[in-house]
Amino acid sequence: MVQPAMTQFLNSVLSQRGPSAVPYSEDTKWLIRQHLVALTTAFPSLEPKTASFTHNDGRSVNLLQADGTIPMTFQGVTYNIPVVIWLMESYPRHPPCVYVNPTRDMIIKRPHPHVNPSGLVSVPYLQNWTYPSSNLVDLILNLSLHFGRDPPLYSQRRPSPSPNPNPNPNPHPHPPNFGNSSSNLSSSSSSSLSGYPHHHPPSRTYPPSPYPAPASRVQNTEDPSEVFKRNAINKLVEMVHGDVSSLRKTREGEMEGLFSLQGVLKQREESLNKGLKEMQEEMEALEQQLQIVLMNTDVLEGWLRDNQGKKIGGLENPEDAFECVDVLSKQMLDCTAADLAIEDTLYALDKALQVGAVPFDQYLRSVRSLSREQFFHRATAAKVRAAQLQAQVANMAARNQRYGS
Repeated sequence: MVQPAMTQFLNSVLSQRGPSAVPYSEDTKWLIRQHLVALTTAFPSLEPKTASFTHNDGRSVNLLQADGTIPMTFQGVTYNIPVVIWLMESYPRHPPCVYVNPTRDMIIKRPHPHVNPSGLVSVPYLQNWTYPSSNLVDLILNLSLHFGRDPPLYSQRRPSPSPNPNPNPNPHPHPPNFGNSSSNLSSSSSSSLSGYPHHHPPSRTYPPSPYPAPASRVQNTEDPSEVFKRNAINKLVEMVHGDVSSLRKTREGEMEGLFSLQGVLKQREESLNKGLKEMQEEMEALEQQLQIVLMNTDVLEGWLRDNQGKKIGGLENPEDAFECVDVLSKQMLDCTAADLAIEDTLYALDKALQVGAVPFDQYLRSVRSLSREQFFHRATAAKVRAAQLQAQVANMAARNQRYGS
């Protein structure tokens, strides 16, 4: 049963922000919490805590650790081995660092196949660590199995004699019961640790573990068929993960290309809409010009019908051959003729002044009088032109209705 205080402690540590935050990636903090909760549920003798870890380069970092004892069975007797499991910055993608934590009256067996003189543990499970299937519970079971075959710690004092069911002499020294031993490291062993935190944890007493390591469960983890099956599953997971990553990169590249193509298509759409709008405006202008041409055509056809068969040889004045269609047109014709006649007169006066045929004072009086008269004719022509334009617009609207119907 997981204690609420321990769960609250993990939630508090993993949710911290700022300088005091633990250096784990955000996407793995939930899995780290699950690993520690499962570990304390299976092995209550291991307690999660935080401590400062000093790397070989002198850099210190605040990390999570599981400190306590793990049970092992040696010659039918269960012993508790003090260990410290450090969850490094790259955990759980990389394996944790496991150290045996001998007390003052313990020594590390030399040589040991899985523990070096500094206490660093190296077992095949750590070497073959696979993310995300590997976990701390299976690690402890594997350590218990290996330590039961070859205990890593021995007491400096001779243990008290105990009844031995095996009458044959044991070639290996009998490991002590580490249940009531303190967990402080000796100064000689702590100075030789590579990558081990340079601090001494406070003295504490480890009670004997009431949970002996289940032999059947340990044996199952080392079953060759189970190991092969687990490795095959892990390999398949890695292959699927690689395929998914490559497929995602390919799809992302395709999406980038499609987004670029979408931008080009939007620009072309804007260009086409602009061209279509210009063509519509031009078509409207052409339709207006067509209406004007049709109106002028009707006017010319009407004039031809009215003057068809007439002879102009008997007319005294050739100007009488042209007949204005309305009063405004006749008034515009008179104003334009008078304006042009005055313009010719002014030109003739300029020439006469240059040759000296007209006195200068008479020239000024004549120009002043003619200019005033020309101004009135031009003003009248402008008013007549405006009236004609209004009449043309009204006539065009009537013709549009006629052609539209």
